[in-house]
Amino acid sequence: MDGAHDMGGKNLVGKNLASKKLAGTFDGPVIPEANEPLFHADWERRAFALTLAMARPGGWNIDMSRSARENRPDAEYLSLSYYEIWLAGLERLMDERGLITAGDLAAGHAVTPPLQRPVLAADGVDAMLRQGGPSERPASAPARFSIGDRVRTRGEMPVVHTRLPAYARGHVGVIERIHGCHVFPDSNAAGHGEAPQWLYTVRFAGSELFGDNAAPNSIVSVDAWESYLEAMA
Repeated sequence: MDGAHDMGGKNLVGKNLASKKLAGTFDGPVIPEANEPLFHADWERRAFALTLAMARPGGWNIDMSRSARENRPDAEYLSLSYYEIWLAGLERLMDERGLITAGDLAAGHAVTPPLQRPVLAADGVDAMLRQGGPSERPASAPARFSIGDRVRTRGEMPVVHTRLPAYARGHVGVIERIHGCHVFPDSNAAGHGEAPQWLYTVRFAGSELFGDNAAPNSIVSVDAWESYLEAMA
């Protein structure tokens, strides 16, 4: 879906953002923070841990979790910090599954009886983190494209969760790498199954994506699932 989270390549100067303060926050390149810590406050660490731990009783997958964070009104998204967005996404996921109520949130603690669901116990955390979340799946058909093929990304605006950034839609690039078959986020986020597809890295010339605004000889590589791509003659 399109939204405030998808800001790559956008010129936000003069746009009607959530506040005048924000209007200058997102213009220009991202400047990495020197020696940036993993978390800037203890509550951020807790928000991250809660999101991972609640996936078991909640039953959501990583794509549902990403969608809950990204599919938010522009003004809300742009007014929240990174981990405030994580927390807001967690509240939505739990609310949708009946794991939390408005009364719980207002009180700041549980006031309704908890649902009986399997939970992630403390002694199971290390094994879960070591297991990770591999997304590669067996292929049911050969890859449609080969390294060096010219392709065009689909140009339509999806109304569902997607991993194809807006700035890369409707442009011509070259297949750079083939990563195998992986869970398709657009389907998985909507609860329609994993629907694995071949995943490619597509290389674009900066001028193809950004025209005269691109840095000379710049190149952008984007990971794209097969259904995002069309063959070029």
